[in-house]
Amino acid sequence: MAKKRKLPPNYMDILFERNPEQKWNQNEDSSVSLEMEHSGFFDRIAQRFFKKPRVSHIALDKYGSAVWLALDGTKTVFDVLNMMNEKFPDEQDKMLNRLVQFMYVLQTNEFITQKGIAPTAK
Repeated sequence: MAKKRKLPPNYMDILFERNPEQKWNQNEDSSVSLEMEHSGFFDRIAQRFFKKPRVSHIALDKYGSAVWLALDGTKTVFDVLNMMNEKFPDEQDKMLNRLVQFMYVLQTNEFITQKGIAPTAK
């Protein structure tokens, strides 16, 4: 009997959600800013000697804000891409690359977490 090989999920079928521990706020113009706390050893040295702030506020542009607000754990990357293409039709040719790179940065910095895979994709 042949052993079934499990294939990795298609990136477009992954569900992401905002990290519940991540502090953020939405401004009146619907733009989003994220808070990034600097709490490591070297960060504390920089804060003490170079007056580096303990918390940085990262202002997202209109694309980043739209993606951030869409990441609620119910939409796949494909759903977010379609939403972005509808919202910004003049940017469709660049949107896939822009979205994947931005999602990578968010995930690398632990601003978002992978919730799972869309049930229809399994």
